[in-house]
Amino acid sequence: MIHYSISENENLWKFARRRKRAEGFIQQSKITVMQTLLILFFAILSEVIGTVALKLSNGFTKPMPSVVVVIGYSASFYLLSLALKVMPIGVAYAIWSGVGLILTVIAGMILWRETLDWARVIGIILILVGIVFINVISKSPAH
Repeated sequence: MIHYSISENENLWKFARRRKRAEGFIQQSKITVMQTLLILFFAILSEVIGTVALKLSNGFTKPMPSVVVVIGYSASFYLLSLALKVMPIGVAYAIWSGVGLILTVIAGMILWRETLDWARVIGIILILVGIVFINVISKSPAH
């Protein structure tokens, strides 16, 4: 006969519940990892397009770029919500914001000839390092 203490038994039940939820989630989700990353990529691209259009809208005074802003951000949040069905929110948002930041900086450099001085470069690097630090090194569990 096997005897478990109350705390061991509670841990076994917690493990069993987590495993059952994970198995059910995997069965419900027909989206592969590659499809999820592709959806997230298009969410990022839509967000960058929306941000570029925001600059072009001149404070929403130009109708066409203003419409692109609404469509771009709407598509971005919708696609991000699809990715969040499969990915942990911290990881998805870290990728979304980090890659979006880099692409937006590149767009600013190409379209408006914005320059990067050392302060901006260091600031961007610190943001990216912070995102990686929180999502890779942190021991907080993802849900």
